[in-house]
Amino acid sequence: MLLTSIKTKLKLTSEQKILMSKHAGISRFTYNWGLATWEALYKEGLKPNHLVLKKFFNNNVKPVLSWIKEKGICQKVTEFAFDNLGKAFKNFFAKRGDYPRFKKKSFNDSFSINAGSKPIPIGGTRIKLPTIGWVSIHEALPHTTTKKITISRKAGEWYISCSYEIEAQPTDKKHPYVGVDLGINVLATLSYGIVFLNPKALKKAKKKLSKLQRQLTLKVKGSNGYKKQKLRISKLHRRVTNIRLDATHKATTFICKNHAVVALEDLNISGMLKNHKLAGAISDANFYEFKRQIEYKTLRYGGTVVLVDRFYPSTKKCSNCGEIKEISLSERLYVCEKCHHTQDRDINAAKNLENYARLAEPCLDVEG
Repeated sequence: MLLTSIKTKLKLTSEQKILMSKHAGISRFTYNWGLATWEALYKEGLKPNHLVLKKFFNNNVKPVLSWIKEKGICQKVTEFAFDNLGKAFKNFFAKRGDYPRFKKKSFNDSFSINAGSKPIPIGGTRIKLPTIGWVSIHEALPHTTTKKITISRKAGEWYISCSYEIEAQPTDKKHPYVGVDLGINVLATLSYGIVFLNPKALKKAKKKLSKLQRQLTLKVKGSNGYKKQKLRISKLHRRVTNIRLDATHKATTFICKNHAVVALEDLNISGMLKNHKLAGAISDANFYEFKRQIEYKTLRYGGTVVLVDRFYPSTKKCSNCGEIKEISLSERLYVCEKCHHTQDRDINAAKNLENYARLAEPCLDVEG
C-alpha cells in the first residue's frame, strides 16, 4: 500500500467561512504562543520541547481562554499547532529549514484536525468534519478513510487536503529506460527527443504582478482597498502556481507511466537558488516539485527512479563515445571533437543520464 494525498476546493457558506477563520486564528495564536514561550524558556537556560509546551498550554492556558471553547470549534486544532512547531524546530536543528517565525494573519491561513484515535471517513462531494460538521466539496473524494485533515486558505478560497492509502497501479511501459534532463528554457527533455515546454507562468505574469504591486503602494495600509488589492495579488500568485503545477503533473505522469526506469539528476536545488540571477527562473521551472513527483509516481506506476550524482558530467560528456569537453551555456549544440557526434545539448545530457541508469539497473535492459 502507498500513501497518497489529495487537495480540493471547499464549497462553504458564509457561516462556515467564519468558522474556518476562527480555527485558523486559534491555530495561529497557539503556534505563536508556543514559539514565544519556547524562546523565553531558552533565554533562561532551559531546553523546551513542543510536548512540554503542549501539556502546559492544555492544563494552564487553554482553560482560561473561553473563546477557544466556542461552539463548533474542534479542540484538536491546538494539538497540531504544537506538532507543527516541533517539526519546525526539528528541521531548523537539522539544518533543513530556517528558524521558525511568528505567523501573521493572511490570505494563506491553515489548520489541521482529526477525530482522535478514530479515522475520518471521506468520499463523495460532502464530508463530515469533527465538531465542525458537514461541508461540501467541489471535487468528489474517493471513498476511504484518513487520519488527519488540513484546511487551508489560498487567495481567499478554502481548500481541504488529506492523505490516504492506495494500492500501486503498475502500467505497461513503452520504454525500459529514459533519461530526463531538466532545464529553464524547457521544462524537461527526454533522451529520445520528447520535449516538455516550460509555461514560464511567473515570467508571463510579471508585468501584471508589477502593476498590481504598484497600485498596492497607493492604498492606505489596513484599509478595505488595501485588503482587496492584496487579495488580487494573492489570486494572481495562485494562478501562477496552478499553471506551473499543471505542467509539472502532466509531464511527470507521462514519464512515470511509460518508462520502467527514470534517470534524473540529483540537483542541488537549494544551492542553485542562491544564485540571484537564476533563482527566479529556477523557481519558475519547478525543479524540486518535478523531482518530488517523479519519486512518488514511479512507485505508484510500478517503475524505478535512479538519481544521478550531481557531479556526473552529463552536459560535458559525449553520449556516443564518452569524451568529456567543456561547453558554455550559450552553446545549444554538443559537438564532440573526438567522434564528431553532433546533437542538441539537452538531448545529449538526457542520453548520458539514460546510459547511467542502464549501468545502475542492468537487469532491466530489455526491450518492451
